[in-house]
Amino acid sequence: MALLRTQGLSTHFPLMKIGFLGGSFDPVHFGHLIAAQDVLEQFQLDRLFLVPAAQAPMKPKDVQSSTGARLTMLNAATEWDGRMEVSDYELKKGGISYTIDSVRHFKSLFPNDELYWIIGGDQLPLLHKWKEIEELARLIDFIFMERPKHPTKPHVEIPGLRLHRCDGHLIEISSSELRGRVPRGLSLHYFCPQKVIAYIESNHLYR
Repeated sequence: MALLRTQGLSTHFPLMKIGFLGGSFDPVHFGHLIAAQDVLEQFQLDRLFLVPAAQAPMKPKDVQSSTGARLTMLNAATEWDGRMEVSDYELKKGGISYTIDSVRHFKSLFPNDELYWIIGGDQLPLLHKWKEIEELARLIDFIFMERPKHPTKPHVEIPGLRLHRCDGHLIEISSSELRGRVPRGLSLHYFCPQKVIAYIESNHLYR
């Protein structure tokens, strides 16, 4: 199983535009994938990495599946789509997944490219609490997407923050909601790719 389908230093000229979408992805669903595609298209990114977290610092109980299971589901959901790649950096690193550590890692891989960290609009009011946020603002641009029921106030008081808005499709799906459907015998069809559903069922996840 390929844990990282594409690796290596970027030596292109002109510069590439590379986006990173982090999350627990437990499980990955169409809300994640449509958001990724919206950013790809609106910002004309050359590459987009999905970055599953070992443990999100502000959501300590947001993961139920193993790292291997989440990685397998992500690869199953995206392996056919050459526009998206999966990075296992945070999973291999383990512990709490701080964005500053990941951004430093990706900056070392792609030192000459334009990098964008993608977040939901609901994260904007919390952005000032992120570890070393002023250093993050210096290293990478942020793209935010509005989420249903979370109206966004894009003005954030962080020195040097470069913030871009993505007007995408607003789809209200949460991984925690999907995990809660499984033990109640409710279907995951139309929420997740079929390969992801098949993996969840064959491995008896979330029961």
